[in-house]
Amino acid sequence: MARVTQGAAKGAAAAKDVAAKGAAVAKSAATKGAAVAKSAAAKGAAAAKSAIAQKTGASATKKTRIGIIGTGSIANSHMRAYMSMEDVEIVGGADIVPGKAREFFDKYEMPGAKAFEDYNELFKLDLDGVSVCTYNSTHAECSIAALEAGINVLCEKPMCVTIDQAVSMVRAQKAAKKVLTIGFQPRYDPDMIMVRDLVQSGILGRIYYVQTGGGRRRGMPSRTFIRKDLAGMGALGDIGCYGIDMALNAIGYPKPLTVSAYAGDVFGKNPKYQPEYKNFEVDDFSVAFIRLEGDIALDFRMSWAMHMDTMGDTLFLGSDAGLKVKSPGLGTAWGGAWDGTIGPVYLYNDINDNLAETQIPLKNANVDRFKLKVRAFVDAVATGGPDPIPASQILYNQAIIDGIIRSSAARREVEIIIPEI
Repeated sequence: MARVTQGAAKGAAAAKDVAAKGAAVAKSAATKGAAVAKSAAAKGAAAAKSAIAQKTGASATKKTRIGIIGTGSIANSHMRAYMSMEDVEIVGGADIVPGKAREFFDKYEMPGAKAFEDYNELFKLDLDGVSVCTYNSTHAECSIAALEAGINVLCEKPMCVTIDQAVSMVRAQKAAKKVLTIGFQPRYDPDMIMVRDLVQSGILGRIYYVQTGGGRRRGMPSRTFIRKDLAGMGALGDIGCYGIDMALNAIGYPKPLTVSAYAGDVFGKNPKYQPEYKNFEVDDFSVAFIRLEGDIALDFRMSWAMHMDTMGDTLFLGSDAGLKVKSPGLGTAWGGAWDGTIGPVYLYNDINDNLAETQIPLKNANVDRFKLKVRAFVDAVATGGPDPIPASQILYNQAIIDGIIRSSAARREVEIIIPEI
């Protein structure tokens, strides 16, 4: 729908024409996004099996052998995804808590899966790949160890905690020549794909400003999520990394240069909102202004809790048009995070000096984003790549997170320096 806010008949006609064009572009992008997400599951296993047969001469029925490091809550999502794939075999897992890995496999009735406390013992099995589902603080350690053992890696988000860890992970992958992909399942949402394709279509012109909105009104986890030694960070790493990826992926992941940030724990330290307030050691709220290469400004915002329904919409401002992506789940306590799909989308531009607004139709496709993420990893392992979500790209995401942590602690702007890999 187009709304003309000034001018008369001539402007209205022009606005109607541009609205139709904008809707056509959006429809094309939405259709493309849905097709990408849908075909990923359909084509994956067949393509992987064919590639194995061609490269190794082995039977196309050979299964991809997978291990799981860390058997906490997120590991269940990985397990369910792997179990749905006929070309995957779960051969074992490891967890530092005695008996936890065995209990995990018993829950899924997998007596043949080997359980360990030390992931180095797991690596002695014949593994093609592993899912790293450990604490944020040990993502780098486990991923690097697996790569050095010649094993492909799907690492859960956030990539790690510090930029130094991220650099070490990418260097380890480069040396091992194995797959290292980071778990950002929103990239497989058809409407997320549509937004990316719209931005990259050129319809907005030169992008100069991006705002990541959203934020939960009430959505603080507890336990290991609020311990600095395990999580490394709070809302920033739990859901903030999704907002950063949504923005940067749409504009081609330009290199971050500087960041000025604030992070707080107002709700986390309050017993009214956090039962474990005495143990709360991370951020529950963060905002930052990031300068990117290409003279682009990134305005980042995220929260676990606040007295507001949203911190705003995600915005892409360009020289020819602007795109507004409203937060998903508005009106709910846990909504507002960019960890799944999106809310309504609007295109804004000028036609003959008139202001036009076009609502972009969404696909609202019912897809299993998490399964698509895991499927993409299995396919990459079977075919030898490329990495579905490259760690070399997410390195910039992690550099921003690292900069936000440093800037907030120093209470000033800091430079982001990314060493050569």
